[in-house]
Amino acid sequence: MSQQPLLKKQKFSAPVENKPWVEKYRPANLDEITAQDHAVQVLKSSLRTANLPHMLFYGPPGTGKTSTILALTKELFGPRLMKTRVLELNASDERGISIVREKVKSFAGLTVSKPSKEDLENYACPPYKIVILDEADSMTADAQAALRRTMETYSNVTRFCLICNYVTRIIDPLASRCSKFRFKPLDSFNALSRLEYIAEQEHVMFSKNSKTQVCTKILNICDGDLRKAITLLQSASKVNKQQDSDGLTEAQIEELAGVIPENILNELISVIKTKSANKIIAYIKDFMNQGYSVSTVVSQLHNYYFVSEKASDLKNNNEIDWLLFETDSKLTNGTNEHIQFLNLALNLAQQML
Repeated sequence: MSQQPLLKKQKFSAPVENKPWVEKYRPANLDEITAQDHAVQVLKSSLRTANLPHMLFYGPPGTGKTSTILALTKELFGPRLMKTRVLELNASDERGISIVREKVKSFAGLTVSKPSKEDLENYACPPYKIVILDEADSMTADAQAALRRTMETYSNVTRFCLICNYVTRIIDPLASRCSKFRFKPLDSFNALSRLEYIAEQEHVMFSKNSKTQVCTKILNICDGDLRKAITLLQSASKVNKQQDSDGLTEAQIEELAGVIPENILNELISVIKTKSANKIIAYIKDFMNQGYSVSTVVSQLHNYYFVSEKASDLKNNNEIDWLLFETDSKLTNGTNEHIQFLNLALNLAQQML
């Protein structure tokens, strides 16, 4: 009986058109990083001398922290040398002390690989490696303490870049060993320009509303998180093609993002104004069956009362602000959505004039 020949494993690489747009349009160098001028200028000067310190990038999600360090490593080492000189870990998945002792310490202790002649001609190729720890604020205190010792021991051959959303969650001994770079939320002009550029490159069709209006709506929904905005644009574009419609509209974006339509939000507020507990309980039961996120309701109610200046309908603005904050906090901690929404609505009714 003849044996079947063994099939060789082939490395699969997804076509460019199948890539998520977030990865496809990730900046390839520091010149493509927008709205983070201070960080980019300092890193460019470090790039010229090829003498990097340990770094700590912090700021809100979607502001370009990971993109910046990846662009920097590409300019330092080039695509070939990056494979052996850069270790990228997501600390939210690998957050314990064992990861620091095993993966990080073993990589930090490795001998620096020699660059080829071609690499030396085109890139700085400094004699050290770089360890990128994304979401480092998720690491345990013990893991951070162990990392501090590793940074000291291997600082001659390894540089560390910690990336986090909350710098206060990084222990002081670790933070004091790093140069801190604060990444602020992208201003509306730069974020809108980038989103419109991606829409143009991907030939996204827009219907009644102009491209600028729809892209502005996406950015407003995503609260300035450009990564989230690009993902929403890609999802909306795919849905639009499947439905074979004329083009994207603001209404389609709101539907896909789970935003509460204005007429339903106004209906909810009208029911709350009746101050009838039975009506509020019945309405919220039907509302929850529609599958809307209560966190989104809280956010939109805050905008309705405090951003659109409808707080004049209320007795005590501070009380309502605190009530919305407390509800949002409880929802974030995983409490029952229906109960929290009902509690919020009944308390709002008591504060109505």
